[in-house]
Parts: sequence; structure tokens; C-alpha cells
Amino acid sequence: MAHYLAELYSPKPAWLALDPAGRQRFFDGVGAGMGALMALGVEVLAMGEVEAGSLHPAPQRFFALWRLADQAALDALLGGIAASGWHDYFDTVNAGGRGTDLGGHLAQLAAVA
Repeated sequence: MAHYLAELYSPKPAWLALDPAGRQRFFDGVGAGMGALMALGVEVLAMGEVEAGSLHPAPQRFFALWRLADQAALDALLGGIAASGWHDYFDTVNAGGRGTDLGGHLAQLAAVA
């Protein structure tokens, strides 16, 4: 079964202080690493800004949802994100693992001791 990663993140002061050219250099570096990750089965499902007006919103400002072929692809994505310097610029919370269907997840919840 596929693996998934949900990221929630907000800019740090270092990002806010970065000028437009510095931000573009950072984005260029991130983009350069994406081809190798996609070859491993990394797929972007959606990215965007958290809607602060929704019920129980996350305190982070942005989100990214990824589908991955397997645990190795998840590990590669997390490693690539860290190696890019992402965490220097964004406070990030990750939730990742193997996906299941509704019945499988309800069984996981029921089994919690």
C-alpha cells in the first residue's frame, strides 16, 4: 500500500528576512531535487494555505500532501526536504506513514490501548 506525508509549516524569521532573489535561489534548489524524488515514486497531491476560518484549523500557515510509493520514497523525501535547508526557513510538522482505507483505519483506532 502507498505511503503518505502530510506537512504543516509556517515561515520562520529567516524566511521573512530573505529577499526575493534569495527566495528564488532557494526555490531553484528545491526544484532541482524534485526530479530524482519523483523517479522514486514521490507525488505531490496538493499544496496550499491553511484556511484559518475552518473548524479546528491547524496553527501552521501552509500544508503539503504527498503520496509515495513506499517507505524508502518517504525516507528519501524527508531527507531531501531536510537537505534542502527547508527547516532553516520553515517550522514544520510531519505526519507520514502507510495509508489504509476507512475500515482499516477504524480498526487501528479500535485497537489503541
